[in-house]
Amino acid sequence: MSLININLKWCKACGICIDLCPKQVLWENEKGYPEVQDETKCTKCKLCELRCPDFAIEIKEEINV
Repeated sequence: MSLININLKWCKACGICIDLCPKQVLWENEKGYPEVQDETKCTKCKLCELRCPDFAIEIKEEINV
């Protein structure tokens, strides 16, 4: 299961999430939309989720059972 979910139906490709990511986890694809480059570098700071004007990004917390 992916830690970072991007809803491309809601995303308008503004690039805010890409610019705010302190670990460069997200990058811009050929159509201008964000894609996950290296999910293992994500620190779950949630800057991308909190600042997305379209609520198109969700960072899931890992649940250890």
